[in-house]
Amino acid sequence: MQALEAFLLNLKLQNRSPHTILNYQRDIEAFLGFYFADDLSDLDENLHDSSRNSGLEQTLAKFDGWNLVDSEAIRAFLGYRVQQGVSARTVARQLSAIRSFYDFLLEEGLVAKNPAKGVKSPKQPKPLPKSLDVDWTRKLLEQPLKTWQDVRDQAIFELLYSAGLRVSECTELDLTPGLDQVRSGWVFVLGKGQKARLAPVGSKAQQAIAEWLKIRSDYAKEDEPAVFVNRSGRRLSVRSVQKRLDERTLQAGLPTKMSPHRLRHACATHVLESSGDLRAVQEMLGHANLSTTQIYTKLDLQHLAQVYDQAHPRAKKNK
Repeated sequence: MQALEAFLLNLKLQNRSPHTILNYQRDIEAFLGFYFADDLSDLDENLHDSSRNSGLEQTLAKFDGWNLVDSEAIRAFLGYRVQQGVSARTVARQLSAIRSFYDFLLEEGLVAKNPAKGVKSPKQPKPLPKSLDVDWTRKLLEQPLKTWQDVRDQAIFELLYSAGLRVSECTELDLTPGLDQVRSGWVFVLGKGQKARLAPVGSKAQQAIAEWLKIRSDYAKEDEPAVFVNRSGRRLSVRSVQKRLDERTLQAGLPTKMSPHRLRHACATHVLESSGDLRAVQEMLGHANLSTTQIYTKLDLQHLAQVYDQAHPRAKKNK
């Protein structure tokens, strides 16, 4: 296994951490253990320990046919790891180790190509979006308004939460046609791919927008079409909204990192918890596919599980 030893030495010369080098060694040995196994049932449950089998160790020590390993062998190894229940993150790391090893072999002229280069990593599970509970949302939105920027921000935050807008949709909102129907409880939005939709605006958001529009002309340039403007009287940026939301979060004393997108998530989860109408949430958020919206059902089920565990008499754990 001289090539592997040379590779690990090369990593050491690159000042890679001992932990990283050990992981690379284990991952490559795991693959080689799989590659040489005649019967998968003979493999140790932890593949990275398979090379400690003396017979296999002797085989690996003599092996120099790195050109014989093909992409299918690597895919089979990854598939086997997935079947074992290994996390997608770990499998992706093992593929990365194999790919790096073959890059080294290419540089050394020991192989003609890298068989791992065209192999795709398994998809990482998408983390569930972080929402806000109703009490925290209320605390965020019920802070005292002392400056004209506070009045503007209140309209923005209420709109993000009420209509479930993306922050970019909010900053790109124009007086016309954006607010043409706001008194009727709707805002006209151009979403991704310039897809138009009407998003619902609740009474609190309508009131906050009305308060902002009373003073907007005092701060906006005469020719500026944007609903929300900065100190220069021009369209407010997404970055500015994030900064102002950070300040509001501190003001409210919330023990969490906030983002405009969390207000959008809060809108979706709170509506879904109350209505259970996934299609309505899809339309409100402007999702092209229902599968995108279905992530909120996971959040709703988490909430349901928590309530059930706390409230159902047969769900409580014995103390």
